[in-house]
Amino acid sequence: MAKKTAAASAALPVDIGISEKDRKEIAEGLSRLLADTYTLYLKTHNFHWNVTGPMFQTLHLMFEAQYNELALAVDLVAERIRSLGFPAPGTYQDFAKLSSIPEAEGVPSAEEMIRQLVAGQEAVVRTARSIFPAVDKAHDEPTADLLTQRMQVHEKTAWMLRSLLA
Repeated sequence: MAKKTAAASAALPVDIGISEKDRKEIAEGLSRLLADTYTLYLKTHNFHWNVTGPMFQTLHLMFEAQYNELALAVDLVAERIRSLGFPAPGTYQDFAKLSSIPEAEGVPSAEEMIRQLVAGQEAVVRTARSIFPAVDKAHDEPTADLLTQRMQVHEKTAWMLRSLLA
């Protein structure tokens, strides 16, 4: 009987006041955000491992703080997709199809790493911003709140990284 109850509860429709069509559109946008966030996480972690030069210590620690923040963010975005009733993408293949952030080739200079991370942070902001029309139309305040928080983090991080190049 327990198996039947678990299966029955898994089959319950999502009824949170947002139509399935709107939830799907939002989840698709969030899937792109998840892919961008994970790709930026991976790129930042790669740069943390491979940075060299006179700013090594500063960048090594800064990149570590950034990839740790991104690791927490991917979970928040994936869980919001699940809350909307859709599966979250979770493979490199999925992320490669969905992400707007290119992978780094080779091991760039420290300055080029910073440039690429600024571009990545700003790409995540653009992706988050692109989801707002669907979120606003559906009156999906929890997703709007998540997007606003993510945009604030990424805009501030882009500013801080950009300041290193001044």
